[in-house]
Amino acid sequence: MMVTKEEDCLPPATETPRCYSPSSSTTPLAELETVRSIEIVESSFLSPVWLLVIFCIINLLNYMDRGAIASNGVNGSTRSCNDKGKCTLATGIQGHFNLSNFEDGVLSSSFMVGLLIASPIFASLAKSFNPFRLIGVGLTVWTIAVLGCGSSFAFWFIVLCRMFVGVGEASFISLAAPFIDDNAPQKQKAAWLGLFYMCIPSGVALGYVYGGYVGKHFSWRYAFWGEAVLMAPFAVLGFLMKPLQLKGFPSSDSIKTVRSIEVIASSVGSETSKNNNSLQVGNEIEHDQFEVSIETSKSSYAKAVLESFTGFAKDMKVLYKEKVFVVNVLGYVSYNFVIGAYSYWGPKAGYNIYKMKNADMIFGAVTIICGIVGTLSGGFLLDRVTATIPNAFKLLSGATFLGAVFCFTAFTLKSLYGFIALFALGELLVFATQVPVNYVCLHCVKPSLRPLSMAISTVAIHIFGDVPSSPLVGIVQDHINSWRKTALILTSILFLAAAIWFIGIFINSVDRFNQEETGSDNNPRRQELSILTP
Repeated sequence: MMVTKEEDCLPPATETPRCYSPSSSTTPLAELETVRSIEIVESSFLSPVWLLVIFCIINLLNYMDRGAIASNGVNGSTRSCNDKGKCTLATGIQGHFNLSNFEDGVLSSSFMVGLLIASPIFASLAKSFNPFRLIGVGLTVWTIAVLGCGSSFAFWFIVLCRMFVGVGEASFISLAAPFIDDNAPQKQKAAWLGLFYMCIPSGVALGYVYGGYVGKHFSWRYAFWGEAVLMAPFAVLGFLMKPLQLKGFPSSDSIKTVRSIEVIASSVGSETSKNNNSLQVGNEIEHDQFEVSIETSKSSYAKAVLESFTGFAKDMKVLYKEKVFVVNVLGYVSYNFVIGAYSYWGPKAGYNIYKMKNADMIFGAVTIICGIVGTLSGGFLLDRVTATIPNAFKLLSGATFLGAVFCFTAFTLKSLYGFIALFALGELLVFATQVPVNYVCLHCVKPSLRPLSMAISTVAIHIFGDVPSSPLVGIVQDHINSWRKTALILTSILFLAAAIWFIGIFINSVDRFNQEETGSDNNPRRQELSILTP
């Protein structure tokens, strides 16, 4: 129906405006309300439970990929011969590309390069752009990169693809936990985080089983292709979902509001500077307005990106002055050094020390059971004793120390069954740290720094933890040529992690989850949002 009068554009009292006419109002706020009604076409939010489910599945798939590439079915081995002249065929990626143990370790760690570079970038851009759209972009990159891994024709190409897998994972790694922490019931925050972090060990374990089965019955390439098919729907969903608002940040609609004002202001200025009495001139004005709007929109997005990166250095300075954060991450680095090497070399070490015929299945079963029970227990226990930063450090140091004792003792035994029993107890305790360590990262900083806190924590634990640990363990094994001694040396580092977290108990800590940020924020874009957003 053609609108012929100005009054036709005015909505009833209970409705929002449905049409836009540049001449109907000269008030910027009136124009603002009109644009908001046009742009906000999605009105429903994801429920917190569904948000948790979606993040858990994505996390599970990410870590399933790590377990799959570490499995004997996908990773494989080079051709070898014993003293009697009996030789085994080359299998998997290592056999296909004839890799040394060091090169094999590099393959495991290469995806961390993309993760380390991209995590802080995504955390910074989340202040100006829709986080779920960023996740959609990242998961699309992940899916394409995993397809590339399955189609690799050379060692350098699969290493490059693994780097882009890390870029994809970085798109949500720093944002998922803050969203969950915001939307979980007050007395179940640690439990909800436990469900999310439970997907780390269970994903790796599932990857052992998945990679071992697919690699044995089909080919290591099919394991990667299958992962891409499973992740593709979530990559698409990342572009379709409307996110819940993240505490400490302006909503996506508010960000659109500021950009809309800038576009409208330029359009109105262009209109009033020209002759609006002639229809022909009016058409020229509309064309000029359209061009100005495009240029202003581009400038607005460029400005948003620039502001995201200029605030990065300031936020980093605040983060590294927080002693609780620094001590927590140092302990996490030592812990992850061991866990990262366990996840990659565990099946191969078990196969060589105890002659496990189904090392993938055994390690997968132990890890998935202990990972689920341990992670959930850590979350529920932290809620039970009251989730505070000092209590989190007590749980971290105690569980890690006892877990180190059991794991170290396990590798000294010659009995396979004795090893499995003690190692399972050790993993159960070690995995109980997943929730407390991330709870500290989320609550020792103000809300707007949580994504960056998670991103920098992720960067640190990987760049100083499991990135160097896999190739370094490979070097140690190449020189010692004893998987038992190598495993004992590696496990002893868990005692260092327990000692560092023990120090955290005595540091004066403040839970900043409910810290108000209004009044101290000098960001003009944020101030403008606080005035304009109802």
